[in-house]
Amino acid sequence: MQKKIQSALISVFYKDGLEKIVDQLQKNGVTIYSTGGTQGFIEKLGVKCVPVESLTSYPSILGGRVKTLHPSVFGGILGKRNDDTHLAEMKQYNIPEMDLVIVDLYPFEETVASTDDENLIIEKIDIGGPSMIRAAAKNHRDVVVVAAKNDYQLLVDILEAQAGETSLEQRRTFAIKAFDVCTAYDTAISSYFNNISIQTPFNKEKKALRYGENPHQPASFFGNLEEVFNQLHGKELSYNNLVDTDAAVQIIKEFPAAAVGGGAVFAIIKHTNVCGVAARNSVKESWDAALAGDPESAFGGVLVCNATIDAATATAISEIFFEVLIAPAFDEAALQILQSKKNRILLQMKLADLPSMQYKSLLNGVLVQQNDEGNYAEWKESGGRETTAEEKEDLIFSNIICKHLKSNAIALVKNKQLIGKGCGQTSRIDALRHAI
Repeated sequence: MQKKIQSALISVFYKDGLEKIVDQLQKNGVTIYSTGGTQGFIEKLGVKCVPVESLTSYPSILGGRVKTLHPSVFGGILGKRNDDTHLAEMKQYNIPEMDLVIVDLYPFEETVASTDDENLIIEKIDIGGPSMIRAAAKNHRDVVVVAAKNDYQLLVDILEAQAGETSLEQRRTFAIKAFDVCTAYDTAISSYFNNISIQTPFNKEKKALRYGENPHQPASFFGNLEEVFNQLHGKELSYNNLVDTDAAVQIIKEFPAAAVGGGAVFAIIKHTNVCGVAARNSVKESWDAALAGDPESAFGGVLVCNATIDAATATAISEIFFEVLIAPAFDEAALQILQSKKNRILLQMKLADLPSMQYKSLLNGVLVQQNDEGNYAEWKESGGRETTAEEKEDLIFSNIICKHLKSNAIALVKNKQLIGKGCGQTSRIDALRHAI
């Protein structure tokens, strides 16, 4: 069901990119209603817009806390265009139809991250914004809702290609994204008041994957991988690639260069388990030692290093088949060697903030816990003699590796090299047998 946009309500905090939408609306003869700073921004573009106050007969009050919460605004958003009773009431009270609602939300999470002043934080809890977004999403059969600036270009493309019209499928897609935005926003507020930090990805772009863990399983990824990596080469990451890539990133971030005396750490991941890892003075040495830990399991794995990949290491790596290689940088000569196979995925890792919480869906809910950062301060001597400095370094190294293996898990380490491991066993004894 195609619908022509004839009126739009725009009230946004972030105005970057809005000018393209306004230009398309003007070209299509759309009446624009707006508030406060957004109204001023639009008028500076030379485009007329109707102040929302002219609908409500009320100015913005309480320091801006109440601007759009009024039947004359929400009636125009929620009114069903195929309901004669709704249309009659809207006509009776002079309520104009709103065909497009563009609203974003106050930057609550950004404010929490930048200040401890609860008064400032509370003022960034948006009330009118989520209400308008939900109202427009509810009535998506008649109304287009855009609730995030990363959807501005999509709207511009639709307006340009379809002469200001939208399909029901397009309106529904925008509505789903809008509900995701509201969910993430409310979760952030609830988390703040419960004194926990939960970063939900559902206000990010949804990317459809070819399939899930198996070919018969549909799958999607919510998030922006460009915040974490530059993909330098190779095919698109699959569901299983992403799962193993996450496991690789989680273990390598445990080993910044400073933590291993400025040397290099290489790790090999297979089905989310570490099958080889070592710390050495050079990248090539760390690769050789990591591979020696389990050269058979390394086939088809995901490789990760905390240092720049050089040509010598690239040549050695190219002797085996691998899916993904992750590193903070690659020498030009190394890239030329590694790019000889078109499907190899090469990822340059960025210094990105990753979530500090873990999620697991089960039954009819979700478990949430903080990442395991270790409890090394609680360690006690229990071996009958004092541990040497070298032994303690290996114990810490093996403890980190063991954390990234499936339980029951045992990691045998010598000189910062994984030489044996047992994981995913129902018996600890069997895990030890496998490790030996």
